[in-house]
Amino acid sequence: MESVITTKSKIQISELAKEITAIAIRWLCMALFFYTAHAKTVDHDRFLKGLARVHLISGFALFLSYAVPIVEFLVALLLLVPNTAKTGLYCFIAVMSAFTIYIASALIWEPTLPCHCGGAIEKLSWGQHIWFNLAFILIAITGVWLINFNKTFKLQKS
Repeated sequence: MESVITTKSKIQISELAKEITAIAIRWLCMALFFYTAHAKTVDHDRFLKGLARVHLISGFALFLSYAVPIVEFLVALLLLVPNTAKTGLYCFIAVMSAFTIYIASALIWEPTLPCHCGGAIEKLSWGQHIWFNLAFILIAITGVWLINFNKTFKLQKS
């Protein structure tokens, strides 16, 4: 006699709820990058001066002052379009990881830390910045998982 053991998750979430959650995550990440890119663009001179005060990157301050908001806008646009959303989430994770590594490096090697993130996010302490970034990275990873799960589920149904 053969035994078959099946396990069911204790938490059952509908496919629609998973899809809506993935969309909400995309929009949340998109809103964050549109917001910070806009803040850096509107007050570009202040952003540039803040970058120039960080010894680790001062030599690249001018380039970064343009590149960072452009990258944020481009990633936000990838997140906006459903066909590029998964790529957008991967890019979001990469950029947020780079920002987190930059913050951790600055905490280790910089004597003073100017914040030039843009908008209300500048009110966070450096430790809070790291936790904020890590939370968004985890949220984006969840979004990728949900997109992958939904695609796998749809393929199995057909």
